Amino acid sequence: METLTPTARRALRAQAHGLNPVVIIGHSGLTPAVMHEIDVNLLAHELIKVRVANDDRDEREAWLANICQELGAAPVQHIGKLLVLYRPRPAETEPAAPARAGRKAVGRESAKRGTGKARAKGPAGNQPASTKPGAKRLVPSSEREVSAAARRRRGQDVGGVVPAEQGNRRRQRSRA
Repeated sequence: METLTPTARRALRAQAHGLNPVVIIGHSGLTPAVMHEIDVNLLAHELIKVRVANDDRDEREAWLANICQELGAAPVQHIGKLLVLYRPRPAETEPAAPARAGRKAVGRESAKRGTGKARAKGPAGNQPASTKPGAKRLVPSSEREVSAAARRRRGQDVGGVVPAEQGNRRRQRSRA
């Protein structure tokens, strides 16, 4: 049976908080099939929750000790009918398989540089992107045409009529 430090146990309890039980021990108790399922899930996940359908707390504690003893796991928590178990994965003795030889991967940085011919020509073929028909052109704010409504808001002269005079005309029309 593996032992855990209190800080490691606390960290594992925090990780197990959001987990759902992956094995359920029914009224038949710890059968070899249940022990096998716990072993398989510990191998796959390292940290698992086990739900026990037994009302006797002493029997649940005995089962927890038995599981930890037989499978080399560490008890993390026993709260109600839930058991939390931890067993680190065994270190792999085989080296990882080498990566397949194939096309060289192109990173995002080289794709953004635009060094290829297709990128220099632009998306429409031979035309650069800025002269393509219907393309929006970036214009400095000093060269932009301002709408009449925007000029009125700014207090600028609109078509020879001063905004103050327009306001007076509106008032005069509403009085008449």
